[in-house]
Amino acid sequence: MQAEVTTYYLEMLSPQALRPKRGAPEGFLLMKAEIPSAELQRFLYRGVGGNWYWYEKAHWDYQQWLAYAKNPNLHTWVAYLRGTPAGYFQLELQPEANVEIVYFGLFPQFAGMGLGGYLLTCALEEAWRLGARRVWVHTCSLDSPRALANYLARGMRLYKTETRLLEIPDRPPGPWEGA
Repeated sequence: MQAEVTTYYLEMLSPQALRPKRGAPEGFLLMKAEIPSAELQRFLYRGVGGNWYWYEKAHWDYQQWLAYAKNPNLHTWVAYLRGTPAGYFQLELQPEANVEIVYFGLFPQFAGMGLGGYLLTCALEEAWRLGARRVWVHTCSLDSPRALANYLARGMRLYKTETRLLEIPDRPPGPWEGA
């Protein structure tokens, strides 16, 4: 189906611009995934983005996911709450010390618990630790309605907005076929 989709591009140009949300919930743990894993990448992408029209990689095969996971510039961090994966973020180091927040989000059952602001704070702090001169992200009107507000609340600034008519699936792909 065709849908009008607005994409929002945001950036942060200095670590001093970060407005952190502190106070990790009890039982929160953040770990970097250091071993490339196609299975992990697919699980995170589909589980977090399946309800938000993250469909571009939804039908990738194992080799595509493995090649993606082996990108040496890609840094994947997984958030856990009391031992259960709750969400993740991926940072990609790009030319000229740009760091993109490639993916960011929570699994549906963890939304609305106050984890998003804290996790985004962690993502931005990790991006600056990578040596970023600029951290950027894009989100769109098909994503969680809380996404844009979270980016702005942490100190990112909107630098570009585009609205286009896109061909999208009739419904989000879900975390797995038939979900």
